[in-house]
Amino acid sequence: MFIETETTPNPASLKFLPQREVMGQGTREFASPEAAEASPLAQAIFDTGEVVNVFFGNDFISVTAAPGTNWTDLKPQVLSILLDHFVSEAPLFIPGSAGGISVPTEEEDTLVEERDEDADIIAQINELLETRVRPAVAGDGGDIQYRGYRDGIVHLQMQGACSGCPSSTATLKHGIEGLLKHYVPEVVEVRAA
Repeated sequence: MFIETETTPNPASLKFLPQREVMGQGTREFASPEAAEASPLAQAIFDTGEVVNVFFGNDFISVTAAPGTNWTDLKPQVLSILLDHFVSEAPLFIPGSAGGISVPTEEEDTLVEERDEDADIIAQINELLETRVRPAVAGDGGDIQYRGYRDGIVHLQMQGACSGCPSSTATLKHGIEGLLKHYVPEVVEVRAA
């Protein structure tokens, strides 16, 4: 098995491409070792002691190194963990019941109270995020999550390699904000959640 690596705009993150599907649908971010307890793979990567974020995309895994960590030393460790995981065909998540898992509703996941009269604008925003923004952000090893719209302001959250990336503010303000303003004139600003 061969796993490619790619740099990302975030110098602390690397994108690992195992040449196979990682997540069937959606994405999953682990921002701490405690959050990674649901995934043996994410837990093993955190167990290196040099990782602060693990992100599973459709066909990639982004890993963010702790400040001061040298990728020259960490990269072979992560590659070894990934190879062992995929060659052994181990599960991505610990099997069990979903009884204790709480999935927030759309309303709980938004930062602002949305109005019914904004439904068409919100639909346009989400369509653009899904078709134009999300593929580009995934190319950089991350994802973007819609967190709400009200009074011309769109709230978005960057995930994976894009979370904490030095260029994420520029991506939000100059790239995504410009795109949304162009196609949805009601949008006046994009804010990081």
